[in-house]
Amino acid sequence: MALKLDKTVKFGVTARLSTRGVIRRTVALLEEIGFQSLWAGDHIAFTSPILDPMLGLSQAAALSDSLTVGTAVYLLPLRSAAAAAKLAASLDHLSEGRFIFGVGAGGEFPREFAACGVPVKERGRRMSEGIEVVRKLWSGRPVSHAGRIWRFEDVHMQPGPLTPGGPPIWCGGRSEAALGRAGRQGDGWISYVVTPEQFAAGLATIDPARAEAGRAAEPFGTAHLLFCRMDDSHDRALDDATALLSTRYAMDFRKAAQRYCALGNPDAIAATLRKFHAAGVRHFILDMLGTPEEREAQLRRFAKEVRPQIRDIAGG
Repeated sequence: MALKLDKTVKFGVTARLSTRGVIRRTVALLEEIGFQSLWAGDHIAFTSPILDPMLGLSQAAALSDSLTVGTAVYLLPLRSAAAAAKLAASLDHLSEGRFIFGVGAGGEFPREFAACGVPVKERGRRMSEGIEVVRKLWSGRPVSHAGRIWRFEDVHMQPGPLTPGGPPIWCGGRSEAALGRAGRQGDGWISYVVTPEQFAAGLATIDPARAEAGRAAEPFGTAHLLFCRMDDSHDRALDDATALLSTRYAMDFRKAAQRYCALGNPDAIAATLRKFHAAGVRHFILDMLGTPEEREAQLRRFAKEVRPQIRDIAGG
């Protein structure tokens, strides 16, 4: 595999940034335990309350001088590509260059596409063309575009992003088309509900697509959003994860929890992380399942009992 992966491993958390107090406490906790990033998901309409990720992350960036902030993932097909380019460039400025623009096609909840007036079957096309439009508008000069979705002439978006060329764009998705897009157009891949074996297979699909696009020499970010429930009892961790995720996604999540979650005691969690690292993950985005108090307790235990077990892959 020719992909240029990061040499270091980073840890982040995805969180519901629901209030200023939650954001403040989350930022303080992540800095205290030595995590590197904070991420937020995105939906126009979901099974439970969720705020716009760009607004929450801008507050988080203002509270920290070190944390990277990122969307995991922003549903680009639901928006005007130009408006998304403006938001992302603005957050790149406000975070002082500490923003990763994770984007995805979505589609699991067709009603939010209907609410936005976007045909759900167009999401892949809108995703690909949207990335093209965003990068053009980030160039810092007047640009034109004549695509199937968007057409404009001599548009100069000012200011351009703080990061030259714009913040990194990391693509989500598991389909062959999504993986090919990540290789051709993305600066990284954010995986979700995959096994380590599926992650490795995904990189094997991304690798030739990136080479064909002439981008093999460029660094490529590899992240995995991992559901995690830490408990000394594996069965209890599975039961709790199943209940929480079944409610979140309005479906029976037990089989998926068994297959895709990191469950059990610190040794079991560390073993799961090692498998994903061997498959190519270099940025772990942990979704610690539970109440706010349980999530904090799990993160503190992770820092104390899991990190020491994986120092050889995580560094320090």
